[in-house]
Amino acid sequence: MPSRVHSGAREHPERVVAAALVLGVGALIYVLAADLFPYHSVNDDEGVYLYQAAMLLEGRLFLRPGAIPWEAVRPWFFVVEGGGESGAVRMYGKYSPVAPAMFAVGRALGDWNLAPALIAAGIAAGVYALGAAAFDRRVGLLAVPALASAPLFLLTSATFLSYAPTTLLNVAFAVAYVRAARASDDGERESDGERGRRSEGSSGRASRVRWGVAAGVAIGAAFFSRPYTAVLFALPFIGHTLVSLGVSWRRSGWDLRLRDWRPRHRGVLVRSLAIAVPGAAFVGVTLAYNAVVTGDPLVFPYAAFAPNDGIGFGTREILNYERAYTPALAAEVTTEVTEYFFTEWVAAGRIGAALAVVGAVAAGWRERRRFREWRFRRRRRRAERRWFAPAAGMRDGEVAAVVLAVVPSVFLGEAYFWGTHNGLRNGLIDLLGPFYHFDALVPVAIFTAAGVAFLVRGAGSLLRGVTTRRRARLVVLVALVASAPVVASAQMAAVEGPLAANERRTESLAATYEPFEERDFEDALVFTPDPYGDWQAHPFQYLRYDPGYDGDVVYATDGAPDRDLAVLAATNRTPYRFTYRGAWTGAVTPVNPTVQRLRVLDGESVSARTSVGVPAEAASASVRIETPEGYARYAVPDSARTNGTVSVEWTIGPETAGAENLRFEGGESDGAVPLAAGGGEVDLVVTFVGVGGASVTYRQEVTVDATPGGDAAAGDVEAGGVATGGADASADVRVVWPPETRVCRLTTECGTEGTWVGPDGDYVDGVSVETDARVAA
Repeated sequence: MPSRVHSGAREHPERVVAAALVLGVGALIYVLAADLFPYHSVNDDEGVYLYQAAMLLEGRLFLRPGAIPWEAVRPWFFVVEGGGESGAVRMYGKYSPVAPAMFAVGRALGDWNLAPALIAAGIAAGVYALGAAAFDRRVGLLAVPALASAPLFLLTSATFLSYAPTTLLNVAFAVAYVRAARASDDGERESDGERGRRSEGSSGRASRVRWGVAAGVAIGAAFFSRPYTAVLFALPFIGHTLVSLGVSWRRSGWDLRLRDWRPRHRGVLVRSLAIAVPGAAFVGVTLAYNAVVTGDPLVFPYAAFAPNDGIGFGTREILNYERAYTPALAAEVTTEVTEYFFTEWVAAGRIGAALAVVGAVAAGWRERRRFREWRFRRRRRRAERRWFAPAAGMRDGEVAAVVLAVVPSVFLGEAYFWGTHNGLRNGLIDLLGPFYHFDALVPVAIFTAAGVAFLVRGAGSLLRGVTTRRRARLVVLVALVASAPVVASAQMAAVEGPLAANERRTESLAATYEPFEERDFEDALVFTPDPYGDWQAHPFQYLRYDPGYDGDVVYATDGAPDRDLAVLAATNRTPYRFTYRGAWTGAVTPVNPTVQRLRVLDGESVSARTSVGVPAEAASASVRIETPEGYARYAVPDSARTNGTVSVEWTIGPETAGAENLRFEGGESDGAVPLAAGGGEVDLVVTFVGVGGASVTYRQEVTVDATPGGDAAAGDVEAGGVATGGADASADVRVVWPPETRVCRLTTECGTEGTWVGPDGDYVDGVSVETDARVAA
């Protein structure tokens, strides 16, 4: 066996080099996925695919939150069904399960990042095979680094998005299609004569069918993954198939009796059916999946999520964004993205694009020469038959033409979909490239390689006409070395910007998730902020719970007090609060995060003490306690001021809340502020005003669940949010502690920009917070 391997390596050294290049591409994408995107990119669709992948690993198509309020645990881009009177809710992702299934392979192997690495390596292998089929193996070899150097390939392949997986399936289809087309004639060329009819014919038919079925399965799976993307990629191949069938029919005298067709012509039909049948079967699988998850085979999950987020012109809409997508806008977007694609997102930018044009011209020049030969030979009938019956099946010129046709198919087809407009608007294309056009990288890489080969070979041929072969090679080598810095500079210019932009965001995400790297959770519930609304994993897609809500941690979006209390009761886990100081800018700038351990205090009443620092240059102070039902205002006596701080002792009962050590000045009678029915939120507001009118306000927001008239044993529920009394026990009041605390400048209410994250935060001089609470005896 080793001798055979060594013999094969000597006979086909290009294959060994190709294998090394393919492995190198996989390793490169693995490093990028692990180092550049350890917390994923800022495209939060990654979290959707990873949730669906985790669900598939557990044999689930739906998330079923049960008693947990679904609004708190709904992942980004998940469709919600059920609820109402039945109360049973199930959620499913808006994307097909094909890419998640491919990503799940990495998790099954022990490392999620193995999946994008294997997918990228598969695409590189397919590009090599297509380049070799369209031109030769050396062009195929050059096509692999041309592909791997494209910033679009590097960045999009390193993410858990469906573009690269679908391209892998499309490339697999293309390779299998070419093999099937060439097998049609490889096996049948001898069977037209008497010699070798049975052996050659049966071998060719078997190979043709096998490759045809493989092509059909690949394009069918691609359709299941991204239907429109698969159709656009397949259109040139469908056109080639139709032309091949038409030519075969014409050469058979337009005879509808297949038994009278020549074996070679029947082979075209057999090949077409071998591709079409499994492809159509996967279309059926796609419709069956739709029926299972959406209830209608013709309604795709993405349409169930946003009915107007599809292909076509007119009013397009997703979530709260709506736009009239017109042909004029489509033309504008397509022009912009085409220029963007070919100048900044292919290998070496404009130089790479120019080389691809040279490669296309070279392919056309090659076919022009063959056409001239055909015109010369067609004068004789036998030569004409030889021309129309090529020994190699689908000629390399046909392969090159079909592969090149993928470029206009993708760009013109995507003009009919408004997704590119959205990607340009929200900045994701600036970071990851025009990912909707990812398939176009395949022909561009191949023709870039063909352009390089054409220039090098052409220069060598010209030089050999005026000097020796050795000197010609030396001159070409010197020219390549001299041009290398120019190409390298263009490549750096293309890659440097996107890489730096993503690195900055990764640094911001690393700062955001730092508290999670410092602790291990066990049976925990973590409330997360909601900068984009009630979505899990949007934007914090690194934080994902297990599909069965039974892992070490469940993440829930922080919401209204009643919902948070319902989540606590339904999960019965140790609660935490993840929050941050600063404005969330999509990880453009970092925030100052913290994870706080929460307690649920329950009893007849809760007594709290809050001490806040007096800001520099503060001249006066006032205190308010607020609930949805009213407020009370208090003066701050000297007795409440000690060592540069103001201390407020306040009590929360089942019916009222109020300060105990301050003088009542106005608001509700006697300073006792009524609680809303069932509790809700109680706020302590301490405001300091300086001489010039500038103010600093401390605001503490407490989640309260009140049950007037109850009779329960007091306690401190350390783990979980459910009181543990007897069958008749019901706590008078339950308080989630510590409260959310903010320090606001020039306003009495602010968002996360003023969040208190401990003494290490960036605050006005003199600001400090200390707080504690206990259940009243």
